[in-house]
Amino acid sequence: MCLSVPAQVMKIEGDTAEVSVGGTLLSANLSLVDDVVVGDYILLHTGFALQKIDAEEAAETLRTFNEFKELNEALDDEEKVSGKRIV
Repeated sequence: MCLSVPAQVMKIEGDTAEVSVGGTLLSANLSLVDDVVVGDYILLHTGFALQKIDAEEAAETLRTFNEFKELNEALDDEEKVSGKRIV
């Protein structure tokens, strides 16, 4: 299974973009996607932009990732209290 994450394009130089994922700046190869401009959102996988997505779709995906993060933290806290590994 592959996972791609939404990233906002901050700067473009040739086929390479600087993108922001949750405030972390990364490099993305844009050679697989046409017509990307600064401000666009892309799906980023292993350093490659796979496709453009709209801002609403990016926000929804990031909300879902945050919900998973919060759930994982709650499970970690519960595990610390109970001393049992939760599967």
